[in-house]
Amino acid sequence: MERMLAFPAVLFALALLGVAVVASWTDVTQRRIPNWLCAGNLVLGLSYAGLAHGGGWQAVGLSSVHVLAALAVTMVLFAVGAIGAGDAKFYASMAAWVPIGQGLYLLVSVALAGLVVLVVFFAVRPRGKAERAASERSSFNKLPYGVAIALGGLAAVGLS
Repeated sequence: MERMLAFPAVLFALALLGVAVVASWTDVTQRRIPNWLCAGNLVLGLSYAGLAHGGGWQAVGLSSVHVLAALAVTMVLFAVGAIGAGDAKFYASMAAWVPIGQGLYLLVSVALAGLVVLVVFFAVRPRGKAERAASERSSFNKLPYGVAIALGGLAAVGLS
């Protein structure tokens, strides 16, 4: 029985890794995270909650509450301009993978990964970008926080 459970867990891990790579790639190269990717990640996360944690529909319901809470908070952050809409939706979809009782793991993991991404971003960013004229500004001046969400999400799922 334990061997049957290991196989779906490997598939879920590979799916989550694939989502993390695609989200990171699109955020770095285009500064956007596609809605279809967030939706797919949400479905995968809720499926994982129901199957992997053995809680069935109750686990799916609790994960859904976690998703809604994360979406509410991240949409407020989007409204004040702290993060992008794609980051908000991606974080909320990542919340589906982590039980609501362990939501702090996701928050702390993403925050720590964000610090690492910030250091790398400033280290590789060409000098003098802050002094450019407003007409020369682009989305590529912004931190690709989807990378931090992907890395932190992977870490949080591994810890939960």
